[in-house]
Amino acid sequence: MELFKSGNPALKEKYFQNSLVIDQSEVMTERGTLNKFGFTFLLLLATSIFTWNAFYQGKNVFPWIIVSAIAGLVLAFIIAFRPRWASYLVPVYGLVEGVFVGGVSAFYNFAFAEKAPGIVMQAVGLTFGVVIAMYLLYRFRIIKATKKFKAIVLTATLGIALFYVLGWLLRMFGMEMPLIHESTTMGIGLSLVIVAIAALNLIIDFDMIENGVAMGAPKYMEWYGAFGLLVTIVWLYIEILRLLSKFASRK
Repeated sequence: MELFKSGNPALKEKYFQNSLVIDQSEVMTERGTLNKFGFTFLLLLATSIFTWNAFYQGKNVFPWIIVSAIAGLVLAFIIAFRPRWASYLVPVYGLVEGVFVGGVSAFYNFAFAEKAPGIVMQAVGLTFGVVIAMYLLYRFRIIKATKKFKAIVLTATLGIALFYVLGWLLRMFGMEMPLIHESTTMGIGLSLVIVAIAALNLIIDFDMIENGVAMGAPKYMEWYGAFGLLVTIVWLYIEILRLLSKFASRK
C-alpha cells in the first residue's frame, strides 16, 4: 500500500503492515505515540543538558560526541530493522542522542559566542517553529503526503545522506566536500534546501503515524513512530544550527 511510503528511513512501510492486530485494547494511538515521543524527548533533553554543562566545566566532551554518534547510528539501524525492540531501545536512543546534541550545541555556542550570541536558542526556537508549522500544514491538509510527494522527499533524503557520507569519506583523506561547511551563497543555499527537505520529512512522519493508527498497528509501534519523529527533529535541529552558523560566519 502506498499509505506507508515514508521519506524517513526510520519508518518502514512493511513493519506497520505486517504487525496489525485485532485486539483494539492493544493498538497504536496518536496520544500514545505523542506521550512516548515526549518521554524520549525529555531523556534527550536531560543528557544534552548534562553534556552541555560538562563542556562548560572544562571537560573534553569531543570523545563523547563521537561515541554517541556511532552508538546512535547503531541503535537507529537496530530499531529500524527490529521495531519490536523499540520499546526497550528507543529510550536508550534518546539518552545517547542527547549526549550528541548537547555536545554539538555546546561547541557551536562557544564557537559563535561573539558573532552570533544565543545561536543555540535561536536554532531551538526555529526548530520548534518549523515542527509546529509542518504539523498545522499537515493537519489542515494544506500539504498532503501523496505518492508523488513521498517519492520526491525520499529521493532527496537519500541523496543528502549519500552526499554526507561522501563528504565524511573525503574528510578522512584530508579533503573537504564543497558547500557542506562553506558560508558562501551556494553553501547557504544548500543548507536551506537540506532544512526544507528535513522539514518535509515531518509531513511524511505525521502521515505514517496517522495511518498506523488507522490500520490498527500494535502498541509497540507507538515507540517506533516516536523514534522516527525524533530522528527527523534532531536532524532538522542540527541542519538549522549549521545554517545559522553559516550566516554568522559571513558577518
